[in-house]
Amino acid sequence: MVMWVFGYGSLIWKAGFEYDERLVGFIKGYRRVFYQGSTDHRGTSEYPGRTVTLEPCQEEVCWGVAYKVSGKEAEQIALTYLEVREKQYDVKAFVDLFTDPKDTTPAVSGVMVYIASPDKKLNRNYLGPASLKEMADQIVRAKGPSGPNRDYIFQLERALLQIGCEDKHIIDLANTVRKLLSERESNS
Repeated sequence: MVMWVFGYGSLIWKAGFEYDERLVGFIKGYRRVFYQGSTDHRGTSEYPGRTVTLEPCQEEVCWGVAYKVSGKEAEQIALTYLEVREKQYDVKAFVDLFTDPKDTTPAVSGVMVYIASPDKKLNRNYLGPASLKEMADQIVRAKGPSGPNRDYIFQLERALLQIGCEDKHIIDLANTVRKLLSERESNS
């Protein structure tokens, strides 16, 4: 038995489970957006942080990392871990992973990915779109059991650059967070 899991957020730099192979690649038809509220890792129910989810977008691709987990026991351990870690993500999709933009055939098919849907009935933590400044302000203020929300965006930006991905949404938001932090320091 073999299971593949695609990470496009913190899974890029912190898998948290045993895996046999780590493959940098992208999925088609989605874009990464900071629309999911985090009340369990990077925020609280009183002040949710923001984390990434995927939004369908026909012309876009989303770069990340796929992990191969082999063997029934290793797969069960990884799934149990992921079901807890990704519990605020209400959709599990199975996608094709590509490793080269020129390829028309996927490197791996049937890769599992967790997505937080915009359906407020199924996903009460969905925050949705906001201006860069509004999202940055929320990220600067939010802090949860896994640490400050700002650490999440800076780690994601760094992890994406390390795999050769310049995600404009992430870079622009990270720069807006930096600007707000700098302004807060100047005013204190």
